[in-house]
Amino acid sequence: MLNKKVLLIAACCIILASCGSVRPSVNSDAANAGQTASTETNSPGIPVNAEAVDVAGDGSSNASAGAEEANFDNSSDAEASPEYKYHINKAYNVVPNEEGTEKKVVLLTFDDGPKEKEMLEGLLDTLDKYEAKAIFFVNGYRVKKNPDLLKLIHDRGQIIGNHSWDHIDLKKESADSARKQIEDVQSIVEETVGERPRFFRPPFGSGNDTLHGIVKDNEMIYMTWSNGSLDWDAKFKNKPEGVIQNVMDQLHPGSNILMHELPWTEEALDELLMKIQAAGYSFVDPRTISALPEDSTES
Repeated sequence: MLNKKVLLIAACCIILASCGSVRPSVNSDAANAGQTASTETNSPGIPVNAEAVDVAGDGSSNASAGAEEANFDNSSDAEASPEYKYHINKAYNVVPNEEGTEKKVVLLTFDDGPKEKEMLEGLLDTLDKYEAKAIFFVNGYRVKKNPDLLKLIHDRGQIIGNHSWDHIDLKKESADSARKQIEDVQSIVEETVGERPRFFRPPFGSGNDTLHGIVKDNEMIYMTWSNGSLDWDAKFKNKPEGVIQNVMDQLHPGSNILMHELPWTEEALDELLMKIQAAGYSFVDPRTISALPEDSTES
């Protein structure tokens, strides 16, 4: 009888010991499951690399930073500069460098910015819709006031041109004053977006030999325009249909179209680009425009 009691007590002790050893295992599994769920929530389908995450917030995510830097370098290499196909002739039209290149093209340009974000985004959205590139000829004092808008133009893949610092008649300025007006814009644009403008348009289209020389010294292409929208004229204020008609009335192969950062121009742009395309024209990429050959006999 005594032996049976001893055996029964021993059996109970063994059972209790077994139950106690299982409990920590259950808790451990629950913790692991929670970690797995958290990892999957952070990035569905992509495991988190603990070595690449800056958990301490001290900026020590070397793996992540390296990956971002590698991606940036690859994208820069992939986007090669387009081939030069056109130049601006002495009449300020866009013309092919070689026979066989499409002649029925227009150049889109916008002067006197950057001004207002909402209006600028409207212009940029419409250009994107038509996969069109344009030159935004900027004034230095506006860039100083709105550097974020200059960055927006650049980040959206559009081209920045030099339109002098103060939008004054440079033909009336001394050579030193005119040079400062031009070169200060070169500097602030480079400081803001990392590139110097390749194109220059004088305010009011007013220039002289001295101004041409300064522009050439700064390795820019000088232009005025060959198709004026007259969007600046008070007669066409708040009249987008008038802006459209002005451009279409002057439309010709190589049209260098002058527009401005104005609300009614932004409103007109969608229909204008649609009409230009419907007339069989395409939009030249300013990056494909080179300087006029030195031996050119074009007038």
